[in-house]
Amino acid sequence: MASYKPKNILITGAAGFIASHVANRLVRNYPEYKIVVLDKLDYCSNTKNLLPSKLSPNFKFVKGDIESADLVNYLLITESIDTIMHFAAQTHVDNSFGNSFEFTKNNIYGTHVLLEACKVTGQIRRFIHVSTDEVYGETDEDAVVGNHEASQLLPTNPYSATKAGAEMLVMAYGRSYGLPVITTRGNNVYGPNQFPEKLIPKFILLAMRGKTLPIHGDGSNVRSYLYCEDVAEAFEVILHKGEVGRVYNIGTKKERRVIDVARDICKLFSMDPETSIEFVENRPFNDQRYFLDDQRLKNLGWSEQTVWEDGLKKTIEWYTQNPDWWGDVTGALLPHPRMLMMPGSTHFDSEDGKETSYVSGPNQTRMVVPTPKGGSSPQKQSLKFLIYGRTGWIGGLLGQLCEKQGIAFEYGKGRLEDRLSLNADIQNIKPTHVFNAAGVTGRPNVDWCESHKTETIRANVAGTLTLADVCRDHGLLMMNFATGCIFEYDAAHPQGSGIGFKEEDKPNFIGSFYSKTKAMVEELLKEYDNVCTLRVRMPISSDLNNPRNFITKISRYNKVVNIPNSMTVLDELLPISIEMAKKNLRGIWNFTNPGVVSHNEILEMYKTYIDPKFKWENFTLEEQAKVIVAPRSNNEMDASKLKKEFPELLSIKESLIKYAFEPNRRT
Repeated sequence: MASYKPKNILITGAAGFIASHVANRLVRNYPEYKIVVLDKLDYCSNTKNLLPSKLSPNFKFVKGDIESADLVNYLLITESIDTIMHFAAQTHVDNSFGNSFEFTKNNIYGTHVLLEACKVTGQIRRFIHVSTDEVYGETDEDAVVGNHEASQLLPTNPYSATKAGAEMLVMAYGRSYGLPVITTRGNNVYGPNQFPEKLIPKFILLAMRGKTLPIHGDGSNVRSYLYCEDVAEAFEVILHKGEVGRVYNIGTKKERRVIDVARDICKLFSMDPETSIEFVENRPFNDQRYFLDDQRLKNLGWSEQTVWEDGLKKTIEWYTQNPDWWGDVTGALLPHPRMLMMPGSTHFDSEDGKETSYVSGPNQTRMVVPTPKGGSSPQKQSLKFLIYGRTGWIGGLLGQLCEKQGIAFEYGKGRLEDRLSLNADIQNIKPTHVFNAAGVTGRPNVDWCESHKTETIRANVAGTLTLADVCRDHGLLMMNFATGCIFEYDAAHPQGSGIGFKEEDKPNFIGSFYSKTKAMVEELLKEYDNVCTLRVRMPISSDLNNPRNFITKISRYNKVVNIPNSMTVLDELLPISIEMAKKNLRGIWNFTNPGVVSHNEILEMYKTYIDPKFKWENFTLEEQAKVIVAPRSNNEMDASKLKKEFPELLSIKESLIKYAFEPNRRT
C-alpha cells in the first residue's frame, strides 16, 4: 500500500482535546511537515494544550474561525496547504439540545466553507473529515457485530444530525468535484487536556472536590472509550495509509456502562460508590449503545494499545497535577451544563513569527450556570466592568469592546482624586473589575504637561493612587493603563540590538514631566497587590481619522524623526486587556506588540496602502528638539512576558498591516 506524504497540513480545532494530541504528535514525529493549526479558541479549547509544540520550527498557530471564507482561502494559499485534518466542531450533546442552531452553523456551515475553499484553490491532496460514531444512532443492545462503515446513518440528537449533515457535504464534494476526502467516525475519547463537560474529566474533577458524581438516567447506557494517544496514532495511520473515498471507524470492542465508569473512578479515589453517585434526570434522548466495527482501520496496521485501567490512571494523575488547567469550570461540572453564545470581538490577540493570527468569527462562547428550577440566581457572578476615562481614546474603545462581547459595564462618574465619589461609584455599580484609562497625556501632546505640572500630578499620580487604594479596600482588581515612555535607549539597551527593557527594569527617562509622573506612580503602585499595570507605547488603531493615532499624527507632520520604537496596536491589545482581567493577572506588563518599527517604515506602509503619492521628510533629534518643549522617549520594550501568556500575539509590523492598514487600504 502506497504511503501518502503530506507537506503542509492545516489542522482545524487544534486547541481542542483530540486535535491537540494529533497536532502535537505530528509536530513531534514529522519535523519535515509544516503543521498549521487553526482554532477560534472557544470555551472548550486552550492554547496550553499545544504547549509541547509551541517552540517547534514546523508549528504555526492561527487564531480564527473556519466560518470565515476569506481567512480559510488566505491560509490555504499563503501556507501552501496540501492536507486538511478537520476536527473543529461543537461536540457536546447536552449543549445541542439547548443551542442547536450553533451546531448547525459551526458543524455544517463551517465544514462547507472549508470544502468550498478546497474546491476553489484546487491544491488539496487529502481532506480528512473527523466525524463521530453517533451518526449511526443507537446500536441494538444484543448486537454482537458493530456498525461498519457502510451502515445507515440514523442520528438521534441535534449534534449527531449536524455531523451527519457535514458528512453528506464531504461526500458530495468528493463525488462532484473529485476532492480527495477521507472520513473518520470515532468512539468516545478520554485523557489529559479534555474540557470537563465530558463524562470522565467531569467525574474526575468532581471526585477531586469530594462531590457526588451525577449520572443521567440509570447509568445503564453503554459506551466505548479510547485513550487519546491511541486515537492520535489512529489519525497518524489514516493520514499516511488511508484510502481516498473511504470511511474509517476508530473504535474499541471493550464497552463500559456509565455506572461502571463512575464506580471505577470512585474506587481510584477511595470513595464509596453507594454514597458518591447520584442519578439525575436523563437527556431528552440518550442513546443506549454505540458499537463499531473497526476492522478496516486495523487492516491499515493500527490497534488499541492502552488498556482502560492504565489510561484512567494516567488521566486521573494528569488532572490531579493540573487542577486549574481550565480555570473556573463550575458551570461545566453541573449535571446538565449549557453554553451561551455571546457576541464577541472581531479583534483578537495573536502571535508573530511562526504563530500567527488573522481573524476570528463573530461569536465567542462562554460557560453559564443555568438557573435552577427553583428560580434562584446563578451561582457565579457575571462580569461587570467599571471604566474610568470615558472621554479618552482607550476608555471609549474599551466601552465599545464590552458592548461587542456582551460584558456589562458602566463609566465612572467620580473624579479620580475624589475618594468619596470613587466609593460611591463602586457601591452603586458593584463591578467585578475596574479599568483606569483616565489620566493626563497633554493637549495636544506631552508638552502641555510642562506648563501644567500640578494638574498632571493630580491626575496621573494622586488620582491613580487614590483609585488603586479604593479598589484595594473593596477587594477589586484595577487594570491600569500606564505608559512605556519611561525608558530610553542606553548602553545596556542600544538601538537596533533587539534587547528590550523588561518589566523589572528601572525607568531611565525623565526628559518630560509627563514621563516623570508616570514613572513615579508606577513605582508606588508596586506596593498594591490588586493592580495590573499595562505599559502602552505610541498607541495605534484602525481609525486613521483619530488625531491621537500615532499613524495619523506622523502622517500630518511636515517632518519626522526616524527611530525604531515599540508600539501598541489597540485593536489587538485592548481585547487582551479584557482577557487579562478575566484571568485576574497582576503586576507590571509591557503592553506592546513584539518587536519595533520606525517612523519611516510606518510611513512606507502608509504610502503602500493609503496614499501612493504621500511624501515626507526626516529630521534629526537635534532638529526636533528645536520645535518641541520636552524630549521624547524612544525605546524597545521586551514583550516576551505578554507573549508567553498570550502566545498568538502578532509582531508590531504584522499587527500594523492586519489591523491598521489592510482595513483602510485604498490602493
